[in-house]
Amino acid sequence: MKAIALISGGLDSTLAAKLIRDLGIELICLNTVSPFCLCNHRSSSGCLYGAGHVAKSLGLKLFSIDVSGEYLEIVKNPRHGYGSNMNPCIDCRILLFKKAKEIMQKEGASFVITGEVLGQRPMSQKLNTMRLIEKEAGLEGLVLRPLSAKVLEPTIPEKQGLVNRDKLLAISGRGRREQMDLACQFGINDYPCPSGGCLLTDPEFSRRLKDLMKHDTFNLENIQLLKVGRHFRLSDKAKLIVGRNEKENERLLSFTRENDYLFMPKDIAGPTALGRGIFDGELIKISGGITSRYCDINGNSAVEILYKKFPEQGNNILKVPSVEDSLIKGLRI
Repeated sequence: MKAIALISGGLDSTLAAKLIRDLGIELICLNTVSPFCLCNHRSSSGCLYGAGHVAKSLGLKLFSIDVSGEYLEIVKNPRHGYGSNMNPCIDCRILLFKKAKEIMQKEGASFVITGEVLGQRPMSQKLNTMRLIEKEAGLEGLVLRPLSAKVLEPTIPEKQGLVNRDKLLAISGRGRREQMDLACQFGINDYPCPSGGCLLTDPEFSRRLKDLMKHDTFNLENIQLLKVGRHFRLSDKAKLIVGRNEKENERLLSFTRENDYLFMPKDIAGPTALGRGIFDGELIKISGGITSRYCDINGNSAVEILYKKFPEQGNNILKVPSVEDSLIKGLRI
């Protein structure tokens, strides 16, 4: 007997996979990659890092599918709406389940398992919503949730005797204690995050994303930039991103593309700033002042800021004082 296990790299999906694998069912893991995963900050691969670790530890085959393009379309116009921020949780789950169905049919599997817990997430893990997602994905009765199975109606694999329902669990609600106790019992100590995570639930990230949509710059490249630094909207056609530490400064340099502007202080400690869009002399001066604001200086002394339009080789020098905090507040996204 074979099933597809949806693996995020978080604790719940890990526990669900181990429970079913230990019942003697062959599992094939599926992980979908999107630009909004929060599961693992140690790797740019996000939850794929954790999913790979889980699959390897359980001795399971892993499929990874990049759904970034499809997911961006969902984020722009979710059929079932957003959650508290920019998170289209229901449409996201439908897409994930559709991908699982494709792999299930390709691999000759009989059903799908997930680490979902009834009532854990307010938008996508309510009973009616779970049923809606299954129906729209074409998987009615074929999604087994081992952690909550005993508080849900039996699925087709349970009814057919393919899975022993007595070995499944009855976890529900938003608490984490039962999962963590089970992890301890199984000897699972290294997991990236308790239950996964998504940048679209973060209010600050959501504001930045709305700004991209408003100014018609919503694409994968610009979305990656949203994860780095302080963001400032200078005009309808220009924005500035200022690094907060050495690591972010390096990342901003790696994101630089043709016609971007780079700003950095001369001879003192301070941030790298990346300007993207159309900059005139006034915006260059404002960008220099914002960069100066975050330099290691006392008071409002003018700072020499190096700047250039990438990929120009030489630097220009701009001597500017830090901008006022009121301007910083008004421009910051």
